[in-house]
Amino acid sequence: MDALDRKILTELQLDGRLTVTELAARVRLSVSPCHRRLRDLEREGAIRGYRAVVDPSAVGLDFEALVFVTMRLEDADTVSAFEEAVAAVPHVLQAQRLFGDPDYLLRVAATDLTAFQQLYDRQLARLPGVQRLNSTLVMKHVVDDRPLPE
Repeated sequence: MDALDRKILTELQLDGRLTVTELAARVRLSVSPCHRRLRDLEREGAIRGYRAVVDPSAVGLDFEALVFVTMRLEDADTVSAFEEAVAAVPHVLQAQRLFGDPDYLLRVAATDLTAFQQLYDRQLARLPGVQRLNSTLVMKHVVDDRPLPE
């Protein structure tokens, strides 16, 4: 990956709806080589996909919490079962396995505190291998969905 590929990635992170012609103009490249580089980046997995970034408030998901998960056991079967189960919970927007304690960090969206409490009790607390959950509420997003640095 060279500087031109990185510039293409930067431009697409800022505006994923750019046409190849617009992208080529922004990175100062003719359309055919730009298109070729774009397809290579997609094929190699540098570009994992394209999506719309939706405002959670617009769809009624104004409540967000960070949930810290400590596991009872960390054997391969328990970890696999937990990760499979947490991936199936639609309100979990992100799930990250961490070094140290806690073992996982979940970013969870809900409509309100009552909905979060029900999700917590009915789904999150029942995930395989969970010893303890600890959550904190998100007050404000200071940096959100920032493009990766060049």
